[in-house]
Amino acid sequence: MNLPSPHKPLATGVARALAVSFMLGQLAIATALPVHAEDIPTVRIELNDGHINVRRIELPARQRFRVEVVNQGKTPAEFESLPLGLELVVAPGGTRTRALPGKSAGTYPYYDEFHMETTRGEFVIK
Repeated sequence: MNLPSPHKPLATGVARALAVSFMLGQLAIATALPVHAEDIPTVRIELNDGHINVRRIELPARQRFRVEVVNQGKTPAEFESLPLGLELVVAPGGTRTRALPGKSAGTYPYYDEFHMETTRGEFVIK
């Protein structure tokens, strides 16, 4: 009777297990890393109890972009741009972010609703 060596199947099984573990590890790493194709321009707007750091933001037409609103103040802020369909309530010391689809050329006003008189600005899409 010719029996196979008991070490050969074990070695093959260990090799397969290691290969599967390696591939699963690579898959986990690949899905955990950010996809660079999804990176889009980010506009940072800082609010501080009725003050705003930027009043005019120019962006290209039909290109996705991200708006990051940082509230550096001690009171809540409500960043709004009705024409863009954007409304972000930001707690004191907080940050909120929203990605928006590309927009047609035009001017899109924005403001902090809690401090409308002193925080007006506009997105200019060209």
